[in-house]
This record gives sequence, C-alpha cells and structure tokens, in this order.
Amino acid sequence: MDDIERRTYWRRNLRLMAVLLTIWALVSFGAGILFVEPLNKIVIAGFPLGFWFAQQGSIIVFVALIAIYVWRMDRLDAEFGIDEYEQEVHHS
Repeated sequence: MDDIERRTYWRRNLRLMAVLLTIWALVSFGAGILFVEPLNKIVIAGFPLGFWFAQQGSIIVFVALIAIYVWRMDRLDAEFGIDEYEQEVHHS
C-alpha cells in the first residue's frame, strides 16, 4: 500500500469513527440527559423512556455501533487488500 492509499484508508477510518461516536454521543447525552423530560412521558415496560436510555439504551447502542464498526472495517480492509491473518502468519 502506498502513501496515498494509506492516507485514504486512515481518512475513511477516522470518518467512520467520527460518525459512530457522534451517534453514540447523541444517544447517550441527548436522549439520556437533554431530552429526558419529553422522553419520560413515554413509558415502556413500566419504565420512563428517558430513564431507559440513560441506563440501558446508550450501552446497547454502543455495542451495536461496535458491531457496525467491525463490519464496516472488514469491508474497508477488503477494499484496500488488507488481511490481518496473512500479516500475522508472515511475521511469526
């Protein structure tokens, strides 16, 4: 991989991380803190929705975003011809 490809790869990786972390921040901070009052008017399984987001929702969203990151990075690695297994085998 040459310098231009490395920069492109890294730029796309950073963009993906920025998007996913922004989503997580909006869910955890926005739904759990800023919009808690309107969300608390909605009750699910006996718990106000704002409380649910503050306690469970942001964690579940974070785990989902990790899965999305892994999936997208696998696709990005394949696009750039990066194979971690081959690199590990050749270095041992």
